[in-house]
Amino acid sequence: MTAGTMHGEGAQANGFALVARRNNSLSSGERFLAFAFIFIASVGVAVAFAVLGAWPILPFAGLEMMVLYLAFRYVDRHAADYERIAVEGDMVRVDAFEGGRTRHHEFNRYWARLVVVGAGDRLALRSHGRELEIGRFVSSERRIEIAHELGRRMQIR
Repeated sequence: MTAGTMHGEGAQANGFALVARRNNSLSSGERFLAFAFIFIASVGVAVAFAVLGAWPILPFAGLEMMVLYLAFRYVDRHAADYERIAVEGDMVRVDAFEGGRTRHHEFNRYWARLVVVGAGDRLALRSHGRELEIGRFVSSERRIEIAHELGRRMQIR
């Protein structure tokens, strides 16, 4: 889920934009089917053991299914998350949609600095004591590419 895709440059006359989305291997319907299969198999095994006299297994199977349901629900809630990074005029804008909420951040492109930690382990924009991590949905190799391209676009005057 942490790997993602970054979709090309925006088609703006004087700007540049990148959009990063999570890499979801299963659709919502496929996640439901996977959960249903696991639920039926787990509860079926628990009931079989309960019939043979090992009834204490039932609460543990129920707890296991509740935790699995919460994990699948979390994945579903964050499946549509994205990050849009745009250089438009004198501004660098970052729109982050996460868990149903959108956050907007703006930086003056001449004052903002790009921070790369390690070999692309972390990428951030920093300005006036404020720092915002970007590129969280893409691999470290792709973060390096983004840093080069975004750095070049931020310096064009």
